[in-house]
Formats: sequence, C-alpha cells, structure tokens
Amino acid sequence: MTILVIAEHIQATLKVATLNAVSAAREIGGEIHVLVAGLDVQGVADAAARAAGVSKVLLADAPHLDAGLAENVEAVVLSIAKNYSHILAPATAYGKNIAPRIAAKLDVAQISDIIAIEDQDTFARPIYAGNAIATVQSADPIKVITVRTSSFDPVDAVGGNAVVERIDVTPGAGLSQLVGREVMKLERPELASASIVVSGGRGLGSGENYARILEPLADKLGAALGASRAAVDAGFVPNDYQIGQTGKIVAPELYIAVGISGAIQHLAGMKDSKVIVAINKDEEAPIFSIADYGIVGDLFSVAPELVEELQS
Repeated sequence: MTILVIAEHIQATLKVATLNAVSAAREIGGEIHVLVAGLDVQGVADAAARAAGVSKVLLADAPHLDAGLAENVEAVVLSIAKNYSHILAPATAYGKNIAPRIAAKLDVAQISDIIAIEDQDTFARPIYAGNAIATVQSADPIKVITVRTSSFDPVDAVGGNAVVERIDVTPGAGLSQLVGREVMKLERPELASASIVVSGGRGLGSGENYARILEPLADKLGAALGASRAAVDAGFVPNDYQIGQTGKIVAPELYIAVGISGAIQHLAGMKDSKVIVAINKDEEAPIFSIADYGIVGDLFSVAPELVEELQS
C-alpha cells in the first residue's frame, strides 16, 4: 500500500499543513510519497524529502503549475493516481480546491475533513458543525481524502532522507489563468498554525475597539489574531481572520475568546484548542460551556488588566 500526499507550499516554502497530512498518512500505514507541483520548487521538494516518514518526493516542475490552479495540479495527480491506494491533501483552501476534482475524475467518493483514522478503509469526520462524528468506511480502490490539520500533529520537518524524483508533467489545461494575487504580510504568526490565538467577537463593538483591545494582548503573548463570523460580517476585520465552520479551523495551545458568545458555527472552528479562556459579560454565553477558564466581566476592563499583568 502506497499513499500520495499532495504538498501545499507558498513562496517556495513548504507549509506545515503538508506535515499534518503526512502525519495522517503515517497512521493509515504504508509507504508515503509526496507530490510537489509548481515552478522552481526544488527547494520545496528538498524540504518535503526531509520530513519524517516520507520515502519519496515526486517533483512536477512546469510554468503552468506556478499558480497552483486546480485543473493543472489535478492532471498531474491523475497521471500517477493508479499507483496509490490513498491520495491525501490538507483540508485547507488549497486542498479543498484540488481534491474534489481528483475524486470526480476517478469516479470515487471523496472523504472530507477527517479527524481520526480507524483503519485503512475507515475514517472519522465531523458533521453538523462538529456536534456529531460520522464514521465513514470506503470500498473505493483509491481513496481521496482531505485531512483536518488541527487533528493531526505535524511530523518532524527534519530527520527524513527521501529520494526526490522528477516526473513528466502533462500540458496545462488552459481552462483558467491567474490574473493576480495579493499576499498579506503578517507581523504575527499565521492563524492556522499559531500556538496562541486571541480572537474577538461582536461584543467589541467596532473595528477600532478590536484593534485597541486585542492587539496589545496579542503582542504581549506573541499570538495570532482571529475573529468570529459576526465580527467579520460587521466589518471589524477582514475575512481571513474568521474562525469557524465557514472560516479557519484552529487548535492552538491557548485560545482566548474576547466578546464571543460562542455560536455553534464558531465553536466548530476552535473547540479542539488545548486551553480555552473566555471573557464575556454574559454568564450564560455558550462559550463558557467549553471554556477551561471563564471571566464574567466587561471585556473593556478585563483585557487591559490582562495586558498590565503580563507587563508586570
């Protein structure tokens, strides 16, 4: 049994989500190959080769793969798919863009967002915003799977010594082209991989309050900033701050929820955090049902007091 993991990378850097997917592949068992598709991505392939548990890296290097367009990457995967029993991708925007096309072309059912592995055919995945867990067993000859990265610890980024093999690349599909890309440079850790997250909700009242209250706390903790859907919809912060069922799924060591009531949609995206701290003036707020530590009080007083304590 051989498993293929589709690597996610950006700006010539292998993303941690790939290491989470490799971790899931190790639990399934068998030989693990990693596909790196892009342009001038030898460095990414070398990084994937150093990941623990990887036995081979397949390097597909071509100009039409530079943008990571789904139809072009899908064609590369389909050209080698018959060699694999499982094809895994992280359940990120990148993986969710590619995996369904592969499953459709192979005429198999995709198994989405797995959080646990029972055996090589049986997987667990959340449904109903995480309020229930479905156990899915597949008899498909090739299983196409997306992996919830927060449910699998990443493998070590060093220690492996896999061989890197260049493969033939199919021509570009020519169905779409990348017109432009805006990359936001963050001074703080990336939200999906941060060990500490400070998140704000509608209770903050405005974008100005969000910045004034949360940024000093995040700066003191070296934390990433996140938000509930309500805060995003209200225009406090951009969409890429959103945590929840329709946003990012996070599981940091510490999650601080400030002014977040705890709607099911939001809880689905952060309830696997190791330690959850909630600050809310409503003692009946649902967030307290999953919080390890709760502070019932005015966030405009409590959050600055926390910053002062961290300074002392």
